[in-house]
Amino acid sequence: MMQGILEALEGYREELVKFAQDLIKLPTQNPPGENYEACVRLIGNKLQALGLETRVVGVSSLPNKSFPPYLLLATYGKGPRTVYFHGHYDVVPANDRSQFLPRVKDGRLYGRGAADMKGGLAAMVYAVAALKRCQIPLPGRIVLAFVPDEETGGRYGTQALFDQGLILQEEAAGMLMPEPTSGTIWNACRGAISLRVKVKGKPVHSTLQHQGVNAFERMIPLAEALLRLKSEVEARKTSYEVGPEESPHSILMLGGELKGGTNFNIVPGECAFTLDRRINPEEDLQTEKKALETVFRNLRDEGLDLETETIQEGEPAGIPADHPVALALAESVEAVTGRKPAFELCPGLLEIRYYLQHGIPALAYGPGRISQAHGPDENVETADLLTCAAIYALTALELLGG
Repeated sequence: MMQGILEALEGYREELVKFAQDLIKLPTQNPPGENYEACVRLIGNKLQALGLETRVVGVSSLPNKSFPPYLLLATYGKGPRTVYFHGHYDVVPANDRSQFLPRVKDGRLYGRGAADMKGGLAAMVYAVAALKRCQIPLPGRIVLAFVPDEETGGRYGTQALFDQGLILQEEAAGMLMPEPTSGTIWNACRGAISLRVKVKGKPVHSTLQHQGVNAFERMIPLAEALLRLKSEVEARKTSYEVGPEESPHSILMLGGELKGGTNFNIVPGECAFTLDRRINPEEDLQTEKKALETVFRNLRDEGLDLETETIQEGEPAGIPADHPVALALAESVEAVTGRKPAFELCPGLLEIRYYLQHGIPALAYGPGRISQAHGPDENVETADLLTCAAIYALTALELLGG
């Protein structure tokens, strides 16, 4: 069976790579979230050409965006038991527009989204194409879900899938998504609370500073309180495996973005900074939010004028490496590559969290390296696209009992 799938994919090699290139050519940069409709049309046309049923769904409660998001679903097979292949079609903004001119060189596909994750989307599609070409009986169905908004939190993408009842928990055998996992399987991810904090003062000329309120000076006690909290939370470690270059410690980073003041001789009337709290799977999002809110409340009670804005928020999530879905994926990886994969914690947010929160086993494994994603030379080995497609096809068969 595996040999037949590999041979089918080899026959699709040029077509698969070209499809990935066509996806890269569409600059679906997020923010702001452009060319979504054109990208969904491109993917939908490919799926229909391969004989799959498709459905495009608009997102209800749309944000005030020039480029409304669209959800695309495609189905192959019959029966209630379902394996989801899930991926996002938005990409981070390019360093320059030349990144949307894909090129293949020395066996690598270059371009924005090659690794994260338009190459992976192509692998998802052609995993199903290979199963279809091989005419392998499928005791259930594969649903391919294509979403936007992953790069800005997922509210109008994956969360909308669940809000609109498009993912059925009781029928789901598992979900796989092709993030660039560098040859490992991500079975967990950190959560996040990312805030913009603004301290307010009263601007006056420096010679009259006694009449003003210095927002910078008033920010210092807040920063000191947050640094004490940082020492506390960063003493914690996750029990999940992490990559060799990653730390198992929980994270509270201050000052990724700093703004304040208008001139050297004006008392600053505002001072703002960002806070990025990354939460290990053993921690609870609501508990960690309350710890931050306590710091803010205590200083407000002392007279500090401050406000906060939520940039992003997400739950941590994970499943054990010996979960049946995890074992099925690992066995497929080893069968195709000859190497037993390691399981690791994704250091950032990951959309498996939405599925796991709804009781659906979910994992990430995909072509490319996380170190290449989002960079100026983002690329993926074309051979890895076929490898990932084969792994997806085999895992789906295993999970569906085929």
